[in-house]
Amino acid sequence: MEVIQKIFPTDTTTSSTSVIAQTGWILLFAALTALGAQIQIPHQPIPFTLQTFFVLLSGAFLGTRNGFIAQLFYIGIGAVGLPVFTGASFGLVKVFGLTGGYLISFPIAAALVGYFVTIQKGYVWTIISMFLGLIVVFTFGTLYLNFIAIHNIQQAIISGFLIFSWWDILKLSAAAAIYNEFAKRYR
Repeated sequence: MEVIQKIFPTDTTTSSTSVIAQTGWILLFAALTALGAQIQIPHQPIPFTLQTFFVLLSGAFLGTRNGFIAQLFYIGIGAVGLPVFTGASFGLVKVFGLTGGYLISFPIAAALVGYFVTIQKGYVWTIISMFLGLIVVFTFGTLYLNFIAIHNIQQAIISGFLIFSWWDILKLSAAAAIYNEFAKRYR
């Protein structure tokens, strides 16, 4: 229980204005992740999107708890029928479809990034934090893709991870640079 409290701290002195502001930021990053899902380059079996860019940023900007909540909210609204997933898709079929492992990893990745960026400041540490978040996304996504569709771990690694490495290095670099600049200017 103590570990959970350390990762997801609760602030009992939070004002109603702060709660409203936090809710607004959570909703904004859930919406940005939904927007990132619509910006895609079709590819089989998994398309190239900007979702992970916003997952990384939500963890960095919102912190462990709120980054987790923002991504959980994103998945939840898609699961209940809002067209927020890739190609304006929605529903539980999408959550548990080919991209399900990636989607399910988003809250965990955001929480991990949120936790690690608080340990140390600086661009290199931000890159390391976001890289660890991407490892979570690709581990869940690739293993799930292998389990549900490919049934060949080597092919799953190629189709679900390696093909995206150059694209995600670009997204990670951009996300780290954006966060680092904001962190320097606005504590």
